[in-house]
Amino acid sequence: MKKASKNRLTPQQATLFKGNTLFDKIARAVCRAGTLPRKELYEAWEMAKRVRRKYRGGRVLDLACGHGLLAHIMLILDDSSKKAMAVDKKIPLNAKKLSNALIESWPRLKNRIVYKEKPVQDVLVYSTDIVVSAHACGALTDLIMDKAIDQHAKIAVLPCCHDLKICTTGSLDGWMEKTLAVDTIRAQRLQSKGYKIVTQTIPKDITPKNRLLMGAYLKTKNPL
Repeated sequence: MKKASKNRLTPQQATLFKGNTLFDKIARAVCRAGTLPRKELYEAWEMAKRVRRKYRGGRVLDLACGHGLLAHIMLILDDSSKKAMAVDKKIPLNAKKLSNALIESWPRLKNRIVYKEKPVQDVLVYSTDIVVSAHACGALTDLIMDKAIDQHAKIAVLPCCHDLKICTTGSLDGWMEKTLAVDTIRAQRLQSKGYKIVTQTIPKDITPKNRLLMGAYLKTKNPL
């Protein structure tokens, strides 16, 4: 089965996920909804499980959320996050169908995930939040990072569609591939703002744009 497929998962394909694992259960719910490409299921799962290994709790802000699958999986993996907000400038009409399918399997998610159709610029971020975004295109990733940095919130992004006319390479592209240079500058920026960063990748057979950047703000000690 090609994990990078952009073909939509359908109820008939639920039989492909017969196991008893948490991923299989999530996949069957996504199949029942019939709304998402296979690629997005794997991207959200691989990102969410890596983020939750590092960061627990907090309100989840899934920015540039698309159907909001990432927000749901973040709460499934860690019930100590009481709420999640899935934000996009245009929420797909069938996003609620996906949400309802997941809530059917995890009733504890009911009334805990809110969809908001608004620009990322208008989202209010708190220091206790965990801001996540899977494949926010181009400079939108930088805007999402800025929102988190301004409030010292935890951040996890899986960048894509690097806009080399806007996103800076920091003149590192003489040494490395240009999109890698862009993401390196992003990691350095987080560090310069007082964040402890984590750099990982999700499997390349899901997406070639697989660099996961995470960061948590380190509280500085008061001077003696």
